[in-house]
Amino acid sequence: MKAKQFFSLLLTLLIYLPVFAAGSELPEIWTARQAITFARQNNPDSQLATQRIIEADAMLQKSSVTFYPQVELFSNYSQTNNPMYSFGNILNQGEFSPGIDFNDPGRTDNLGLGVGVQYRFYNGGQDLAHKNAARAGVDLSAAASEAVSLRLEFEVFRGFQRIIEGRKVVQARQKALEAITSSLTVAQARYDAGDLLKLDLLNLEVEKTLAMENLIQAQHNLELARKIFLTLLGLPGEDLKIEINDAERPTLPTDPDPRQRPELRSLTAAIEAGESQLAAARGTRLPTVDGFARYQYDQGTVLDGDGDSWMAGVNLSFKLFDGYQSGAEIAVAEARLGALRAEQKKLELALGLEVTQAQLALALARQRQQVTQKNVEQAVESENLSQARFRAGGLLISELIDSENRLTDARVRHALASSAVQIAIADLRRAAGLPQYAEDLNQTTSMENQP
Repeated sequence: MKAKQFFSLLLTLLIYLPVFAAGSELPEIWTARQAITFARQNNPDSQLATQRIIEADAMLQKSSVTFYPQVELFSNYSQTNNPMYSFGNILNQGEFSPGIDFNDPGRTDNLGLGVGVQYRFYNGGQDLAHKNAARAGVDLSAAASEAVSLRLEFEVFRGFQRIIEGRKVVQARQKALEAITSSLTVAQARYDAGDLLKLDLLNLEVEKTLAMENLIQAQHNLELARKIFLTLLGLPGEDLKIEINDAERPTLPTDPDPRQRPELRSLTAAIEAGESQLAAARGTRLPTVDGFARYQYDQGTVLDGDGDSWMAGVNLSFKLFDGYQSGAEIAVAEARLGALRAEQKKLELALGLEVTQAQLALALARQRQQVTQKNVEQAVESENLSQARFRAGGLLISELIDSENRLTDARVRHALASSAVQIAIADLRRAAGLPQYAEDLNQTTSMENQP
């Protein structure tokens, strides 16, 4: 295995090796980076990808077996009165004499000990082709594992943002409930003073009930987001605390390039494997050359003789006709390789479209964030004026309710838009084949550049 491939495989395994030992305490406060690191080590998909890398590496080792000679030790013991075998034992043990009756040489026994060596010198390049295919399989598994890791990183960060988003929505709903409760207190006082109709007071009470329902729904969504997040971490369920700051957020990639995507590298490796399999299929039409050597020592107890012998040679085999089997295997390999090349072109176009879509989604999310921020500022000012007018008795209940609903909706939309910006940046990094944090990419690059 090349040094670059070795270090790349070693880095992949180190990433997925669990560092949180069984029974160790989980962080009381999670950050996005901690969550991503923990998920890479504990999510079942990551563990499955690691095992596939190990399996591919084992297949590579298995494919190298044919490049080494096969050495065996053997022994056997037998007794016989069969004329042919008994005469053979007599010859091997050096006990031949002219007076032997060839038709009835008698009972003999033999203890044979020996060593044999076999080595295939040439088989049309099939062994080398199979090894190259297995090596491409290691690259394919490593790239597929990286694709799983990048997708998992994005899903974890999105789940993390959903919790942040859910908390902001809950806060907005709580503020709405507090505002309507305060307005209801003022309305009750005005009703008791005979300055407000019973219908207006009932309308405020209905609005408070709706605010309570919205708050309950927001709290439910937040709890669901927590459970989804724990599932991504590979945890059955724990108390969860979330903390996030600007330093922990993914940075916007300067020049997103879909050619870095591991899915594309995986398909490239699959094409290399297909080319090797085609070479192996073509090799079945070529001759095979095998060498062998054998040494044997024979010892008898009936005749008390012994002797040794050796044999060495070369076998050449060439199929003149195999019932068109090799032609069929070549046709199948060529068809599979052609399909992989067509799929590669399709994937390049699809990945380029993903990057474009992610860039457009980020631009849209940023515009929404700016607009919703301005809407919140306007709605807050409008709400303050409406509350003042309502306390002074110069505002209808319906107008007050509309003002409070506009403020709540503006806060919720701004929370969703702010979360969408961070998710769009994370999705753009995923579409460009980059980990969520640049430090992880730098570490990977430094490992791959080692000699």
